[in-house]
Amino acid sequence: MLGNTIDFRRSLLRWYHTNRRDLPWRVARENPQTATPNPYHVLVSEAMLQQTQVATVIPYFNRFMAAYPTLRDLAKAKEQEILRLWQGLGYYSRARNLLATAKILVEENNGKIPSSLEALLKLPGIGRYTAGAIASLAFEKRAPILDGNVARVLSRLEGSTGCTSGASRESLWQRAEELLPKKRVGDFNSALMELGATICTPRAPRCPLCPVQKHCAALAAGVVDQIPPAPAPKIRPIERRITLAISKKDVGQECPTYLIEQRPPRGRWASMWQFITIEAADIPPTAQSLSERVGLSLSDVRHLGALQHDLTHRRYQFQVLSCRAKSSKNPLPKDRRWVGLDGLSDFPLPRPQLQVAQMISSIIRR
Repeated sequence: MLGNTIDFRRSLLRWYHTNRRDLPWRVARENPQTATPNPYHVLVSEAMLQQTQVATVIPYFNRFMAAYPTLRDLAKAKEQEILRLWQGLGYYSRARNLLATAKILVEENNGKIPSSLEALLKLPGIGRYTAGAIASLAFEKRAPILDGNVARVLSRLEGSTGCTSGASRESLWQRAEELLPKKRVGDFNSALMELGATICTPRAPRCPLCPVQKHCAALAAGVVDQIPPAPAPKIRPIERRITLAISKKDVGQECPTYLIEQRPPRGRWASMWQFITIEAADIPPTAQSLSERVGLSLSDVRHLGALQHDLTHRRYQFQVLSCRAKSSKNPLPKDRRWVGLDGLSDFPLPRPQLQVAQMISSIIRR
């Protein structure tokens, strides 16, 4: 068990003041104890940081702030614009929830981000951790946080191997609340996360550099590497798809255009765009079979390549084929567009579809 709580807090905050990373959503290092964090910056950064590394988030955050510098600016945005900026960051429901939150706060709360846990928890996509992070980091409310980094730090401090179980996790929430100081709550919570991200890492923790090593039960017992225990390997089902780079080149066109379609408004990659993608079938992907499945007359079917996209609970395998569409006078459905490769930047595409576009570009340049 952690002993001198006051000494622990002081040591951790002293280390954080000197070693914290300069991140665009944090207050300036020059005067961190008197500067006030921007609640909007905290809201956006916490949405982006869910299940995503800091280094990945920084350029996305900077581009997002350049496009939508205030909550009111964000509330005026269209979903397709937000998804386009979020493209490649993954977990796109975060972007949709962030936009929905902005609209609600502008319409119902005069564009103000609430400071209470109760009000924050009512907003789309904001759970217990995110509410605590916004309340403490932006408003200095005495609210605990428990993300993966903090759970690992507290588990090692306590020498507990059960940080992933429900009962143990609730115990960690209680411990995180008990450790909170009366002042500098935001810095304290940030320091816990910073310690887990930079020193008390999942593998090869840098214990000699830890500012609170004397409080660590796991280090004293020599079991730091066993906490948290290694997760059981996950068996991810494989879903196979065929993606078609369907092109056409009308008279007078210098470059071909490609057919893309918008995904359904719900489900994975909701409302984003993709090259025509169908489930792989047992029948060979011939021009005739593909024409029947996509509702177009196709020819010149060729294999471009294959790619794999891994998600937390499943794995996608894409067979990428190129083919040409024969001219047709039938109008396209509203969820399909003919677009040149240069025009794809106007449409939000999931990462595997971006890879398909890169595959087509590389072949064209040969």
